[in-house]
Amino acid sequence: MRHHLFRSKLQTKVALSCVLLTASILVLAADDSRAENAKPTPEQVQAILKREIMRSQPDYITYLPKHWDRNSPAHDSHNEHFLVFEGPDDSLMAVWTQALGDPANRIVFSCSTDDGVTWAPPTHVAGPRTPDDKTNMASWAFPMVSKTGRIYVIYNQNQNSWGWIKMHTGTMDGVYSDDNGKTWSKPQTIPMPKSPYDDPEGKIPAEWIVWQIPMRDLSGGYIVGYSHWVNYKVSTRKPDDVISWTQIESVCEFMRFTNIDDNPEPKNLNVVYSGWGDEALRVPHFKYPLLSIAQEPSIVRLPDDRLFCVMRTNSGYIWYSVSKDDGKTWCNSRPLLRKDHGKPILQPVSCCPIYQLADGRYVLLHHNNRGDLESPGENTHSPRRPAFFALGEFRPDADQPIWFSDSKQFMDNDSFGPNGQKGGLDNKNNTNIGVYCSFTTKDGNNVLWHCDRKCFLVGKKVTDAFLADMKVPEQK
Repeated sequence: MRHHLFRSKLQTKVALSCVLLTASILVLAADDSRAENAKPTPEQVQAILKREIMRSQPDYITYLPKHWDRNSPAHDSHNEHFLVFEGPDDSLMAVWTQALGDPANRIVFSCSTDDGVTWAPPTHVAGPRTPDDKTNMASWAFPMVSKTGRIYVIYNQNQNSWGWIKMHTGTMDGVYSDDNGKTWSKPQTIPMPKSPYDDPEGKIPAEWIVWQIPMRDLSGGYIVGYSHWVNYKVSTRKPDDVISWTQIESVCEFMRFTNIDDNPEPKNLNVVYSGWGDEALRVPHFKYPLLSIAQEPSIVRLPDDRLFCVMRTNSGYIWYSVSKDDGKTWCNSRPLLRKDHGKPILQPVSCCPIYQLADGRYVLLHHNNRGDLESPGENTHSPRRPAFFALGEFRPDADQPIWFSDSKQFMDNDSFGPNGQKGGLDNKNNTNIGVYCSFTTKDGNNVLWHCDRKCFLVGKKVTDAFLADMKVPEQK
């Protein structure tokens, strides 16, 4: 789980449960032969990391950290929001968020000139360069490439203030490169409109994340969805009532960059918003129906040019919306089913993107469970393993325009953390898989790029052999 910084009242409210959880972890650690009093040698650390990065059987390795411990001198253990895209020079490029502290996020960049087989060491784009650097954190970058090859990287720039969560709170800033990522311009702030969901006093910036790579719209611009958290001063549930970050009110909105191909300075990018404010996509919380939990929208284009968007929720299953006018307006959110009148596709509060395959069909990445309802508090964000795919096909005359096969397990880490130990809920034993990912289809090669356990950055092919036995219901 990301290192969330809550309002102080919420921290106080959950302090007792945190103490109990910590005590349980310590009991488990005491029974483990590699507990804290038996720290591995540097050689053992490398051996464990090299073994663990292969546990999910990746086909590509982008980044192998030097340690799993966030407090190690390497400060490279936490890597997420891993977006791989095709560069203007026919290479593969990647940007991701790397945490130097708790938290001290920065944006880094890498590239591959051999279709992902090898990757250059990451270089700094924005945010602090070292743990001692006092520069404000930069998080959740996303790329766009103009027709002439300028690479824009846009991100959330914290301004040392926050609402619910510090690393979600910030201005929209951007840089660009005209030499394929070798050098970057100085950051500039891109104005964002005042939203009814933001701090009514205007003192705290918006809480927002774009988590996927923008796609070209029908007018030649770029469109992307984003999560927008409702400031605690105007949210349905107030800090005293919220027991988990999964109860922080949120909606899905959309932004469109209309002049990327003119190569403007970042501050002069023209951004048009839709599905915004009162027209944002909302989904009821499973216990508090007036509370909206809608996050991480993911968009694909249908053969009839409509846009199809899926999103994670706290209902126990995925929801979706459709736009008939290239994202200017969206229909009301509704549960995502296997087919019309079918069963919902289960999902905890976790990533569930949809991607288009090279052959035009679709795959839906998800975790195929409704989230944990048994543990104390609200832990509906887990488990986030194993990771499954469902195959999707367009059904032009159906109410829900994409129908899905049964889910098939795609990968798992067997509940081992990056340090080779089983289970655990802290960062050292993060067992997330198939989260904060991206997808490429370069030269017909379908590859899911993901941050395994928010530590290892890897790619895994989605092969024809894997998809062969996945059958989508036919429309009668």
